Amino acid sequence: MFQEFDSVANPAQGPARVTLLREKLAELDLDGFLIPRADEHQGEYVAPRSERLQWMTGFTGSAGAALILRSSAHLFVDGRYTLQARQQSDPATFTVEDLVAAPPSKWLAENTAKGWKIGIDPWLHTISETRALRQALEGKGGSLAVLDANPVDLIWEDQPQPPLGAVTVHPLAFSGEEAAAKLARINAAVSDAGARYVVLTDPASLAWAFNIRGSDIAHTPVPLGFAILDTNGRASVYADARKFDGESRAHLEPLADLRPPNALEDDLRRLSASGTMVALDPALAAEKLRIVVEQAGGRVVPMPDPARLPRATKNSAELDGARAAHRRDGAAVARFLCWLDAQQAGTVDEIGAATQLEAARRRLGDETQMPLRDISFDTISGAGPNGAVIHYRVTRRTNRTLGTGELYLVDSGGQFQDGTTDITRTVAIGAPSAEMRRHYTLVLKGLIGLSLLRYPAGTRGADIDAIARAALWKAGLDYAHGTGHGVGSFLSVHEGPQRIAKTGTEKLLPGMILSNEPGFYKEGAYGIRLENLIVVTPAQEIAGGETPMHGFETLTLAPFDRRLIDTSVLSEEECDWLDAYHSRVLAEIGPMVDGQTLRWLENATAELAR
Repeated sequence: MFQEFDSVANPAQGPARVTLLREKLAELDLDGFLIPRADEHQGEYVAPRSERLQWMTGFTGSAGAALILRSSAHLFVDGRYTLQARQQSDPATFTVEDLVAAPPSKWLAENTAKGWKIGIDPWLHTISETRALRQALEGKGGSLAVLDANPVDLIWEDQPQPPLGAVTVHPLAFSGEEAAAKLARINAAVSDAGARYVVLTDPASLAWAFNIRGSDIAHTPVPLGFAILDTNGRASVYADARKFDGESRAHLEPLADLRPPNALEDDLRRLSASGTMVALDPALAAEKLRIVVEQAGGRVVPMPDPARLPRATKNSAELDGARAAHRRDGAAVARFLCWLDAQQAGTVDEIGAATQLEAARRRLGDETQMPLRDISFDTISGAGPNGAVIHYRVTRRTNRTLGTGELYLVDSGGQFQDGTTDITRTVAIGAPSAEMRRHYTLVLKGLIGLSLLRYPAGTRGADIDAIARAALWKAGLDYAHGTGHGVGSFLSVHEGPQRIAKTGTEKLLPGMILSNEPGFYKEGAYGIRLENLIVVTPAQEIAGGETPMHGFETLTLAPFDRRLIDTSVLSEEECDWLDAYHSRVLAEIGPMVDGQTLRWLENATAELAR
């Protein structure tokens, strides 16, 4: 199993650890310390060594921060994690705050007392974030202390060592472009921005640019490391040499020098001398890197990570791989859903279902000679009220049986060498209520609305987020998460900069893969989320129109639960889309299944009764 079900959250440990940290802060003459859910690369998914927020608070979510003050402690999370944060942290110690409405910088601007000195680890905060924190504190007569050592590390006695996951070569058949050509494109963009060097701080950019993959992070095939690219010379990659075997070393040798991680600061300091221009992404690069460059006499050129957009706009080989991965994944999901339908209510629990789904993906991978390399994230397997916890992670302690008359939400994905998948389906266990069917159909209307959408060049994710929410809004309902995130190509299941959300400011470009996942969550009762992955298509002329329009191609291939669809709530156009989609699902994954699964699939994709 790629997924483990042991609970690592222990709210009872929080109070003692907060006390230890406060003792350390007193030694440092600090009024508080900010602990982000981040590593030196500002990654969403981090190695066990970097799980400082979890160690301090018990909270296991993928986004958040804790502000530990002398007499209070605050845990900041977004809407996906509000319920989870309250369950996993000690309520007498931590006050749960809204990470979106009042992030730490805003909270400090509103609550700081004059003279407060708040410490940060400059490796764990971006340049932009640090600037906001400093302005917030100084605006109230306080100050930001940039520390040389992280006080959490000083009290975490059994902190894990840095990971040493093996690095592998990502073949040209799946990458679609030689690494040398990618590096040349990046260097040209950096030179155009007026810089001599650029530091790639995002491991996904490192992996993409050099056509390598890693295994330092669970479920995310990236090697933890940095790279310095020289527009006039040779690149350097900073990663532990023990991660590389003969093949990966031979692949990297023509492209870059392999340097030890602890050489990064000294090398960057040396290269930054005499006013050298160094490009850093203020939204991604650690504040520590800015300090090193500027203290050495260099100048920082603010520049978005030059690998991000090329990485996000998939080429034809990557898109072909994604389509193949989703056909395979759809067949595995069909086998799982067929199996689940055949089980008697009350005989399957959340862990059993997640285990069965992973096994289905493994079998399909083995049958098609494209092995499942990992799951793309811990499967969200939530029955009844657990489904209302947006990013619920089942453990042996929380494991719940799928009971009759309930909804079961399963959000899962696979990592295959040709693509990364992510799919959510919500199914009825027994007979659903009329309310469940209505809410499910409203969510489905949002997914179909985005699937049918046509839009002009320059459209951003923020411009279309409301399309997925419109039917819910009309009913006085909503969901507390974005509608869509970017997805990598055998990389992170959450990839920027593209997203469909109120904060999605990046223009949607052909080749970008995104999720389409509206939802509704009734606390204490059930959760509904439906998710397909979609790819932005090139702009095309529309008969009788004047402006070419982009659209979306749906990659995910799996049926929706017809028992939960109230066709009276759908329009004719929406019913037509759903029938056409189900017809395509049967045509594409039907040949990959047989026997009982094929018969189940034929029934699951039958035309709607209107």
